[in-house]
Amino acid sequence: MEITIRQLSAHEKPPMELLLLADPSQKIVAEYLQRGDCFVAEIRHQLIGIHVLLPTRPYTIEIVNIAVDERYQGKGVGKILLQHAIETAKAMGYTTIEIGTGNSSLGQLALYQKCGFRIVGVDRNFFLRHYEEDIIENGIRCTDMIRLSQDI
Repeated sequence: MEITIRQLSAHEKPPMELLLLADPSQKIVAEYLQRGDCFVAEIRHQLIGIHVLLPTRPYTIEIVNIAVDERYQGKGVGKILLQHAIETAKAMGYTTIEIGTGNSSLGQLALYQKCGFRIVGVDRNFFLRHYEEDIIENGIRCTDMIRLSQDI
């Protein structure tokens, strides 16, 4: 499986259906797309994954969205995207990379920690404050944002 990752060009429309897999708020996604850099993963020009990097503070960048097409989940694509995000952030001169996920996102929490991220905090009730509809994953109501970070 030969995966290529490239930055989305300014004239290309971001694949909203893929971005919404990781973040169900079209409004929030549209807001960070205006300020971040969007990267897409492809196999033979077929879109299979995406990640968005957003500078947040001096020397700190955040992965604000990372998603894999459901047909390619569980095949290592997420790990490849995470590694690409980390290497891209390093090449851009950042020294810290952050990511956040819901308390109910058990698979994502495991993956991020396997890739070197450490839990640094919990933003209590984040999803209750910022999302109009309930998010349920793994039979758990998503309420809190688990914040993770890695020095790079």
